[in-house]
Amino acid sequence: MYEKFLKPVIDVIAALIALVLLSPVLCGVALILVLVNGGSSFFIQTRPGRNGRLFKIIKFKTMNDKRDEYGRLLPDYRRLTFFGRLVRKTSLDELPQLINVLKGDMSLVGPRPLLPEYLALYSPEQQKRHDVKPGITGWAQVNGRNAISWEEKFAYDVEYVENISLALDARILLITIAKVLKRQDVNAGNNMTMEAFKGNKA
Repeated sequence: MYEKFLKPVIDVIAALIALVLLSPVLCGVALILVLVNGGSSFFIQTRPGRNGRLFKIIKFKTMNDKRDEYGRLLPDYRRLTFFGRLVRKTSLDELPQLINVLKGDMSLVGPRPLLPEYLALYSPEQQKRHDVKPGITGWAQVNGRNAISWEEKFAYDVEYVENISLALDARILLITIAKVLKRQDVNAGNNMTMEAFKGNKA
């Protein structure tokens, strides 16, 4: 009942209100990123949603497109700008995904949408993370985010899918707000992003 009817309504209403209230911040960040990046302020990438259906996720672009003499993109840490780092630390880069929520691609709360190439690497148990819409935040994010292993993340994702409820979603949102204010669990160690998932251990 909650997942099929109430959750989508809450998602749309909350996302719409958030976009209206945060519009000055969103416009300001977008403008600064255009200047800092020397180009687009948005990062758009294909991600799998519910039942593996592909959609275009929208985020603020925190890295520029600088390349070496051979035309290859420089490492993440060299392309991440000072303002981009600030945007990541405050999780402002995730806010454009409110548009994905309005479009019905995502929910406020759910397993994070990862890369399409990971779909073939999940175990049958881990595949359950795609039984619901992906979220801007989720159970794995408030239990370690980039500080935990892929296996732990997927275990939290499946636990969420099997116990989805209004109370759990509210709890996750409240913890997320607290973690954002404290700037916890943003990066994986000294890396800019998590190490790629390479499949389950034998």
